[in-house]
Amino acid sequence: MIIHSQRLLFRPVTEADTDALFRIYGDPATNAFNPAGPHPSRAHSASVMARWLSHWQEKGFGDWAIAAVGSPEHILGFGGLNVIHSGGQWMNNLGYRFETDAWGKGYATEFARHAVRYGFETLNLSEISARVRQHHLASQNVLLKAGLTHTGTIDDVAGAPPSLLFCLNAADWRQRQILR
Repeated sequence: MIIHSQRLLFRPVTEADTDALFRIYGDPATNAFNPAGPHPSRAHSASVMARWLSHWQEKGFGDWAIAAVGSPEHILGFGGLNVIHSGGQWMNNLGYRFETDAWGKGYATEFARHAVRYGFETLNLSEISARVRQHHLASQNVLLKAGLTHTGTIDDVAGAPPSLLFCLNAADWRQRQILR
C-alpha cells in the first residue's frame, strides 16, 4: 500500500528499511533535540524496526518510510501515527524524522498534514498528539501548520525537562476543514 501527498510517497515500513532507519536515526544531526541521542548501532535500529512492524501488525497502522515522488527508492525520512503510553497517558502520537538533506523543503509539514488527515479520515482517530522538545522551534512550527495546538507539557523523558504537548481532536479538525 503506497499512498502519497503532492511531493511525497508513504508506505508501511519493512524489515528491509532497517539500514535507512539507522542512517537517519543514527545521525547525530537528526537527533540534536532528542535527549536519548542517536541510535547507537544497526542492532538498535533493528529492534526499533521490529517494534514498528509489531505495531503495524497489532494496530493496522504505524510508521511509514517516506520518499520523494521522483525518487521512490531513496528513503528520506520516517514518520507516522503510533499508539504510545507517555507521561502516564495513552495517545495517538504523530512523529517524524527526516535526513538532513531533506530539511528546509517543507517535507515535514507536508507529511504532518497528510498524517493528520489520514488519522482522522481513514483511521477515525478521536485525537492526535505530538511531543516536541521546548527548544525545537522548527518542529513546533510544523505541528502548528498541521493544525495541532500547544496544550501543555508532558514528562516523557526521564531526567530531562518536560516536552511540549501539541494536540488536535477530530471535531476541531473537521470544523477547520469546513471553514476552508
